[in-house]
Amino acid sequence: MAEATDILRRLETLNEIGRALSSERDIRSLLERILEAAQGFANSDGGTLYLVENQQLVFEVIRNETLGYRLGGRSGGALSFPPVRLYDDEGKPVQGTVVAHAALTGETVNIEDAYRVEGYDFSGTRRFDEKNGYRSQSFLTVPMKNHGGAVIGVLQLINARSADGTVRAFTDEDQQLVESLASQAAIALNNRQLIGQMENLFESLINLINSAIDEKSPYTGGHCERVPVLTMMLAEATERTRVGPLADFRMNERDRYELKIAGLLHDCGKITTPVHVVDKATKLETLFDRIHLLETRWEVFYRDARIDLIEGRIDQEQYEARCRQLGKDFEMIRRSNIGGEFFEDEKVARVKEIANGRWTSHAGEERPALSEDEAQNLCIRRGTLNRKERDIINHHIVVTIDMLEALPWPAHLTRVPEFAGGHHERMDGKGYPKGLTRDQMSVQARVMGIADIFEALTAADRPYKTGKKLSEAIGILGRMKMDHHIDPDLFEVFLRERVYLRYAKRFLPPEQIDQIDWARIPGISAELARELSGEAG
Repeated sequence: MAEATDILRRLETLNEIGRALSSERDIRSLLERILEAAQGFANSDGGTLYLVENQQLVFEVIRNETLGYRLGGRSGGALSFPPVRLYDDEGKPVQGTVVAHAALTGETVNIEDAYRVEGYDFSGTRRFDEKNGYRSQSFLTVPMKNHGGAVIGVLQLINARSADGTVRAFTDEDQQLVESLASQAAIALNNRQLIGQMENLFESLINLINSAIDEKSPYTGGHCERVPVLTMMLAEATERTRVGPLADFRMNERDRYELKIAGLLHDCGKITTPVHVVDKATKLETLFDRIHLLETRWEVFYRDARIDLIEGRIDQEQYEARCRQLGKDFEMIRRSNIGGEFFEDEKVARVKEIANGRWTSHAGEERPALSEDEAQNLCIRRGTLNRKERDIINHHIVVTIDMLEALPWPAHLTRVPEFAGGHHERMDGKGYPKGLTRDQMSVQARVMGIADIFEALTAADRPYKTGKKLSEAIGILGRMKMDHHIDPDLFEVFLRERVYLRYAKRFLPPEQIDQIDWARIPGISAELARELSGEAG
């Protein structure tokens, strides 16, 4: 009766372990649980789990209670044992060791005493025993087979123990239970490996898209790489927060993976954005920088002034004055062609004044010094994009959302379109494309919004600007917080947890990491300024 009860208990344990193994996502933790469960079934003192890789058996987990060995897996120390070869240099099977035999034949090997058995090479075991003062006796070596019957690993147990602690042979019941466990474990492991391969394939396809965007424009490649990293930095810092409105924010491994994927895909719509818009380095640039056309036109103006002098329509003094003015006008145009944070009213007025000048073409037509399109582009207030081009750029997020919402996401990735599609929204509902307010957005989408802005501010690989120093970028974020552009609570986490500094040390050149006067940063409390003051910026 007691024996039947024990068998029933073992079977119930086997079912529980099977369910646990099928839900385990981490490969190293899974391997560790497999070996420890097998040891528990057979009450063995030690055990080793190997995986088949490149026609070799690679050590993954080693446990020995008597010697205190905990190597490999999630919680054990590093493994340095060389793999066990399954084939020699001529491609012939090497079955000298019992684990190689089990891997090559798919057969379980149950040995009562390794020192007395014939047919297997236990010289390595004897050396191990001599070195460690141990006696390896009973062995149970079980191949782990996947759905197709292929051996993907080997589970080996050493020294089954009786109730009094003495070493005994592994029983038929031990073998049957461990074989059942090995079968379940192999299926769980194979499933996890297949899922891992699919995830790797999926991420490789994402990287392929980002590489295609990078090939179109090298200026966006770094952005696609850095924003996901900064997004995860801020999200994990938010998860560590234990005070304030975000104290209850938590993420499990699936949540982190979902956010990571969203970060990688947040700008995938840029694959449809014209290169000449993405890479527009100056206000006059289209397929080329039209400043060179204006240089040629000004050469005509200088020529006309020279002709007027020669033909007596102006004197030398007037000629020199006109040339000086032409030089000043073109220098103004040259400076106006460079994008900046703000183009003042007086500069706009000056460009329009220059534009109103007249000249006569070789065909005898009188024309303005600057065309309407040239003048409008030179008067762009911020950056290098005119309204039409900015609309083209902004459309990338609509394309991103459309592309992502069209995909058949599995259950654990259904929020990817929302996370990725919200990084241009504002807390006050004045963002795009949907005009969402803070309450309509997830924390993850708001996190990505800050990451996208901060990366853009500090990036030094844009064609139209230099990367801002740390103090400037944080100051701009502070003003954005006050303007209800970014999430105020996440902005505080971004500063309090020094996310900006960890990112800067990883991605920014030293000359951009300047000292920060926290008392001058807008949008932060005096208490937080005092907390942050004194640290190296």
